[in-house]
Amino acid sequence: MSLNEDVLSQIFKELKDDKNSLYSCLLVNRLWCAITVPILWRNPNHHYYFLPSSLIYHTFNSFCYYSKPRNLFNTILLHLSEESRDILKNQGINIDEKYKHPLFNYINYWKYLNFLFMRDLIYDSGIDKSKVSIIKNEILKLFINKNTNFVHLTILNHLTCVPIYLDYQPHLISGFECCFSKLESIHCNNYFNQDILKELAKICKSIKELKFDIICQNTTSGIIELIEVQKNLIDVNFSKFVRFNNRLFIRYLEESLIKHADTIQCLKINRIPILKLKKFLSYFVSLLRLEIVFNKFWDDSDKENLTLPILKALKVRLVSPNIVINIIENTKGHLSEICLDYDDYHDNGIEKIIQAIYQNCSNLQYLKLLCEIGSLISELENLLINCQFLNELVIDALNNFDMDKLFILLTKFSPITLFKFEFIDYRINSDDIKLFFDNWKDRNPMLLKLMYQRISISNEIEQQLEDLVEEYKAKGIIKKYFFGCYSV
Repeated sequence: MSLNEDVLSQIFKELKDDKNSLYSCLLVNRLWCAITVPILWRNPNHHYYFLPSSLIYHTFNSFCYYSKPRNLFNTILLHLSEESRDILKNQGINIDEKYKHPLFNYINYWKYLNFLFMRDLIYDSGIDKSKVSIIKNEILKLFINKNTNFVHLTILNHLTCVPIYLDYQPHLISGFECCFSKLESIHCNNYFNQDILKELAKICKSIKELKFDIICQNTTSGIIELIEVQKNLIDVNFSKFVRFNNRLFIRYLEESLIKHADTIQCLKINRIPILKLKKFLSYFVSLLRLEIVFNKFWDDSDKENLTLPILKALKVRLVSPNIVINIIENTKGHLSEICLDYDDYHDNGIEKIIQAIYQNCSNLQYLKLLCEIGSLISELENLLINCQFLNELVIDALNNFDMDKLFILLTKFSPITLFKFEFIDYRINSDDIKLFFDNWKDRNPMLLKLMYQRISISNEIEQQLEDLVEEYKAKGIIKKYFFGCYSV
């Protein structure tokens, strides 16, 4: 019995991130191909980096695979109208005619429009730089018209990419309103033509996910206008990558977000200088996930109590322990994921945070700690005893002098649910790891990830560690493992 088209479509949608399976589905028959093509072409920005090198240009029912930027670029050009082709030919830009016009209109399936990705495609195509603007305009008309409809827009500019981005004006192209009126997510920054955001604010009120990066000193009302008109803003991510202390703009930004406090469930504040952090966060009672990241220690003298009653996930870096403890104590036991990225706490701040965790987070499932291990052994013991649903622990140790104590602690007091471990360290001691493995027998086989600094470990030691892990995998103590290195 064969599955009908609707059932196949639902199955293939579940495979949207499994590129190899989707490519295999293309070759089964015409029906499977027709169902799979729209899924693959929904977000080519993601897929084209990962296609097998053998599938550079293969035709099945006139469907073109692509794995090189040039091939994807050529596939896009095949969709150009005769009028656009004539314009390009008159400018000395010839389109390869050896391939027929595609059987499918792949552009209509494209739902994730990324101008940065487009820029890379054009530059990698080998087109003479003096003609980049010409071909860019024709490609824009191909994507922005009444037949396309996008759910995600990435419109970024970098200070090093001025030649191609400053003249992008998609809002002046016929079909702009149809293309972007149903946007659900957008990623943009403050270094491009801000009129685009103002025009989007007039037509689009369905954005759920918003990511905005501050990469220069420009301030604009465009992002404020876009935020204020949304009806169901759920996920907000603001990041600052330069020195930016325009307090008036930050205040307007805060006020625009507060208007959506009832709908925002995920909030990330990355280096944005919120002056009264606790007061600002107190509005967001619907938050499920909160991430606050600073590159220097951030305190808040505000004595106001902060309650986030349904918060489930918390990630903080260099935020005052008083703020973190206040959040943890007032989440009413819903917190299940906590990531503490601290390498410099005074007055035993990290110990107090861990105390707050095991006293208030009985449902904790994931914990990441960046800290010194030695002074925390007793508090970690209390945490393991009280958090009986913990199943994943990540330790980013500043030194490994007390890792042996940690491993002994884990084998004695880990709840039965805990079997996923990630250890990030400058040095890996094989004796400590071996002791850990020996004491883990008769427990659930662990999933293990070891990350180490490349310059601190020799190839010989690396091989010894891998041989050791393979030995204990054969014994059934380790189920899966991963080795990796990082640079500092």
